[in-house]
Amino acid sequence: MAKLARGAPPSVIARFLGPGGFPRSRDGPVASPDVTTPTPGRPLASGDLPDADHLPEGAEKVAAVRSMFDTIAPRYDLVNRVMTFRMDVGWRRRAVRALQLPAESRVYDLACGTGDLCEELRRVGHRPVGFDLSFGMLLASRTEAPLVHADALRLPVPDASADGVTCGFALRNLEDLAPFFAELARVVRPHGRIALLEVAEPPNPVLRLGHSVYFGRVVPLIGGLLSDPAAYRYLPRSVSYLPPAERMLEMLDDAGFAPAHHDLLSVGIARLLTATRRSDRTA
Repeated sequence: MAKLARGAPPSVIARFLGPGGFPRSRDGPVASPDVTTPTPGRPLASGDLPDADHLPEGAEKVAAVRSMFDTIAPRYDLVNRVMTFRMDVGWRRRAVRALQLPAESRVYDLACGTGDLCEELRRVGHRPVGFDLSFGMLLASRTEAPLVHADALRLPVPDASADGVTCGFALRNLEDLAPFFAELARVVRPHGRIALLEVAEPPNPVLRLGHSVYFGRVVPLIGGLLSDPAAYRYLPRSVSYLPPAERMLEMLDDAGFAPAHHDLLSVGIARLLTATRRSDRTA
């Protein structure tokens, strides 16, 4: 498990790789904190969790989602394994393979949670750095990769500092997708790769009905028994935040990624978005 550095500011939690405790790239440090003095106590969110009958927007959504993940962090991995029958492990491996990057590549894992994708990236020889807005998730992490407490829309790293980016099942929890894709374009080098996992609905109408029942009724029951009932009532509803696949591909192209691909996984209950950063960095 990653350890909290003694006296570290809340914007950085890491097993330090470079001078000053910041993740290091081949050319030097790639991340620096946005504050320079320690803040007393653990910056865990204390706001209300999302209401399953009310999908928040903007700053309200950010605060609610952060509170939710701080709350469910201790048993997050267990619930994921149970409710997906461990299929989530295979989905993450598929995402890492889809990066098609050489070993030793610097990969930022955004909304990294407890570090599952970071560990898969380390397993195949990459050098991941995890970023998450939920301090509770970082405290519950199970990875040796460096971790940074930061907003995925405002990453404390230089331009073109990553060879690739991954993100697992967090697109629907972001404040807005357009600035997120723009931030990906900023931090990924030309010809770098992105691989973004998210939930989906099967195109087959029979499978879609069964999935709707499972995701809408069984998942909240499992989550309520093993973790927090309110959070797992909200999560199935949060899928409605996602625009159609075609629109997400257009947004990636507008941000500077091409070609962009959308692949359904496991008969359509999950999806994988992949793309390459164009060499024209004015996009």
